Amino acid sequence: MTAVADPYTGAVARGLLARIGPLAKLAAPLPAMVALIFSRDLLTPLVFLAVAYVMIFVGARVSARVAALLVIGLPIGAAVVGLSLGLWVDRTLVDGTDPVLSVGSWTLYAGAVEIGLATGTRLAAIFSLGLVAGLTTTGPDLVRATVQQLRVPYRIGYAALAAIRFVPRFGYELEVIRQAHRVRGALGGRGPIAAIARWWGYIVPLLAGAIRHAERVALAMDARAFGAHPDRTERHLLPWRTRDTVFVLVFWVASAAILAALFPWGM
Repeated sequence: MTAVADPYTGAVARGLLARIGPLAKLAAPLPAMVALIFSRDLLTPLVFLAVAYVMIFVGARVSARVAALLVIGLPIGAAVVGLSLGLWVDRTLVDGTDPVLSVGSWTLYAGAVEIGLATGTRLAAIFSLGLVAGLTTTGPDLVRATVQQLRVPYRIGYAALAAIRFVPRFGYELEVIRQAHRVRGALGGRGPIAAIARWWGYIVPLLAGAIRHAERVALAMDARAFGAHPDRTERHLLPWRTRDTVFVLVFWVASAAILAALFPWGM
């Protein structure tokens, strides 16, 4: 399966992982993500976080912005969340560890910091494993795969596909409305009040454009007898291939080996 650009949005998944089916990339990290929910140590999520990073940077062609968010933003966010959660840990569970910070009668213990960081790292690892599919799969391909392989009724699947395609349409219409306001000199002043006034002026034309677009989509679907038959022909076929099975099995075996090596995961 080669990467195919979406005919409406132009989105295309690139890299080695783009050759793997969307459902395979969802099914492969799912057991590890479920296991991470129950882990309580710091090492297990760190290992899976490293695995996710290797897969993303080797198997996907990410932009510099996404790479910066993964390398800098995600660790900082995990650290902030972890330290924040560490402040709420019951002190009776960690009062046997070394104190890190004391303010009056309140003391922050090393055990609380460790628990908080483990939780933040666990969330980051789950999020990163989800990005393995999220960064290498387009929304339309995922919908098509669920319809073709999971036998989701096409009435539901293509309704979701139409909803996905509303998003870039709204972005385009919002930009047109902004340009029209700029031409008319209706930008107003600066500050939060002016910003609220500008956005309030966008709502009515954006809503009118959304209604017009929804009517056109509904008429197009009716013209094509959408829902009249139990099955429809597919323009883009996304079959489950042998490499999808191999990818899922290899990832499951690697996940099981990691979990077994690090068991009992600090539960």
